[in-house]
Amino acid sequence: MATTLSTRPKQSAGESPRLRPRRRSLLGLNWLGGAAGWLWLVIVMVPIYWIVITSFKTQSNYFSTNPLAPPSSPTLASYRLVIESDFIRYFANSVIVTLGAVIPAVLVSFMAAYAIVRAGRSSRFLRSVNALFLMGLAIPLQATIIPVYLIIIRLQLYDTLLAIILPSIAFAVPLSVLVLSNFIRDVPKELFESMRMDGATEWGTLWHLAFPLTRPALVTVTIYNGLLIWNGFLLPLILTQSPDQRTLPLALWTFQGQYGINVPAVLASVVLTTLPILILYVVGRRQLLSGLTAGFGK
Repeated sequence: MATTLSTRPKQSAGESPRLRPRRRSLLGLNWLGGAAGWLWLVIVMVPIYWIVITSFKTQSNYFSTNPLAPPSSPTLASYRLVIESDFIRYFANSVIVTLGAVIPAVLVSFMAAYAIVRAGRSSRFLRSVNALFLMGLAIPLQATIIPVYLIIIRLQLYDTLLAIILPSIAFAVPLSVLVLSNFIRDVPKELFESMRMDGATEWGTLWHLAFPLTRPALVTVTIYNGLLIWNGFLLPLILTQSPDQRTLPLALWTFQGQYGINVPAVLASVVLTTLPILILYVVGRRQLLSGLTAGFGK
């Protein structure tokens, strides 16, 4: 008896033929998403490539060569010009403003978030404070720049680094409280009860229990607020005047003349300004992404 061999592929157990077209469509969508991702990567990398290669050109070569062509004779003249133009002072001002605003903002936000989570249900005052913080998320900095300017003038803090630090703290607190309160709320209540039974005070519970368990959230808000304050331009522009109080984003105006702009020097300053941010992001990118995702998704 002759036997016929079936050329039809074997179907795995539990697999329905209806699922094959769906799998093929998903595979096509994956290819489409991958192509879109590579296209977006090219769009993002072209400006970065242009900034880096232009910073190694001279001002005369920049206007006489193709903007996207690498320099035929790379030079560090633009970087030398930037460093000689009080870059160290501007860098120090940015460090002082960033640390002076981030550290108090994170500490105040952490203690406020702990109080809101632990006693917010029984205290009308803390519920009002939490609502006030949430309202602060809806108010942009640009809408309050005139009142902030008048307050700084009344406090006689104009043209000082403290004039930049105080508003930066105020605008960093609302988002920090939101993220930290979500993390503290996820700490099991049994841990707080066990600390209380062991005789720990609320202050001890705050620093010996809540602080270690919310360390990823603290790193998240520290990096996020540090990036925002480091790149801040509006507050230094409005609240300072003398060159000695300039921060790095505002110092880019140093290379803008009356009749032209030294583009390679400006881009060299951009590269030097971005390096600390890039290093900070590389070190804490996982904490930043996971912390923000958990803070907004819970």
